Order: sequence, then structure tokens, then C-alpha cells
Amino acid sequence: MNTEELQKRIIKHGKWQRGEPDGERLDLHGEDLSEANLSGANLSGADLFEAKLSEANLSEANLSGANLSGADLFEAKLSEANLSEANLSEAKLSWGKSQKCNS
Repeated sequence: MNTEELQKRIIKHGKWQRGEPDGERLDLHGEDLSEANLSGANLSGADLFEAKLSEANLSEANLSGANLSGADLFEAKLSEANLSEANLSEAKLSWGKSQKCNS
């Protein structure tokens, strides 16, 4: 998925969060978002089931209530990300020797 398409879908997700009629919940089920820059994005309540987010930048992203079950978060940047009430069951979380989880 290209950056422009992803940004359009995130904007629609914001509208969905606000209850606007043309909004749509962000469904990235199984999408390959490896190395994507999603820093600061509001992904609250998004469906990221089995998404490939390895080496993605999710720092300061709002992932509260998001479905991250089975997601590949290998070496993803999660500093200051909001993961409250996110579903992380069976998510793959691993950091290299130079990184650590601060969340």
C-alpha cells in the first residue's frame, strides 16, 4: 500500500472516530506496512490483525483499543505509543540489542 492511499484511509478513520457519515474504520488486516512511518497517527480502534509492521515507526501513535493480535511488530518503534486496551495477543514483539521497549 502506498503512502498516499494509507493517509486517505487514516483520514477516513478519523472521520469514523468522530461519527461523521463518510467515515470508515481503518481495516489494515494482513497489510504489509513494514517500515511505514505512522508516528503520531491516531489508529485508535483500528483493525491491524496480522498486519506486518516490522521496523515501522509507531512512536507517539495512538493505538488504544486497536486489534494488533497476530501482528508482526519486529523492531517496530513504539516509544511513547498509546497501547492501552490494545489487543496484542499472539503479536510478535522483538527488539534488537540496541533497542528497548519504553512503552
